[in-house]
Amino acid sequence: MGQAQSIMTNPALLAGLIQLTKEAGDVILEIYHSNHYDVQKKGDESPVTAADLAAHYYIIAGLKRLTPNIPVVSEEDPKSLNIGRNNSYYWLIDPLDGTKEFINKNGEFTVNLALIQDKKTSFGLVGVPIANTVYWGGEHLGAFRQEQDKSLIITPIECVKAENPMRVLASKSHLNEATKVLIDELGPTTLIQAGSSLKFIRIAEGLADYYPRLAPTCEWDTAAAQAVLEGANGCVKQASGKAIIYGKADILNPHFIATGLC
Repeated sequence: MGQAQSIMTNPALLAGLIQLTKEAGDVILEIYHSNHYDVQKKGDESPVTAADLAAHYYIIAGLKRLTPNIPVVSEEDPKSLNIGRNNSYYWLIDPLDGTKEFINKNGEFTVNLALIQDKKTSFGLVGVPIANTVYWGGEHLGAFRQEQDKSLIITPIECVKAENPMRVLASKSHLNEATKVLIDELGPTTLIQAGSSLKFIRIAEGLADYYPRLAPTCEWDTAAAQAVLEGANGCVKQASGKAIIYGKADILNPHFIATGLC
């Protein structure tokens, strides 16, 4: 556990990271409600907005202050990718996951900070700006939710036994034919659609059971929410059954399955 354990046992550092995640969400919401998104296209044709970049710079500055000795890899800084390939531990961030959801104004976007250690995600924070809520956790560390209101009550979260019919999650933007076939093979199911890393969080909270992803994702799309799900006693495995590896030469993830109570 190492660095992740150190964060969980340092109340001031943990509180600072939770606050940073919450404040990055506030930065996003200010632009979200302004309707001035300044949407552009990256080299891979995926969209990027002023909110993605504003949250990126805010988080980078915050992590430099809170954990100055831990390098940072961000979706919005392609030059940082080599950090993940050459360091045993580092932050992996997706400042705004669900940019399409942000542009479409459905509220299903998140802020994601993951601590990667020895090629695995060990601790993660996921902020849900529209709900003013932050989730965090890691394998063997538990998983928790805090609504960022005046009470600031911390609530443990945990996966539950799968319902019958199974509650299956699918992406709003990437429900492809291969995923439809796999879901059909499961038998009777209840299909739940959600955007961004919220799909992992829904399982961690006990609100869903199974999330197959047979379409492309990048490492920053999954790392933080995977850590929270594993803290809630769920798991994320490649479709082949192998572990998900971070800091690869290729930033794309293999196809994977996320489930509860592993």
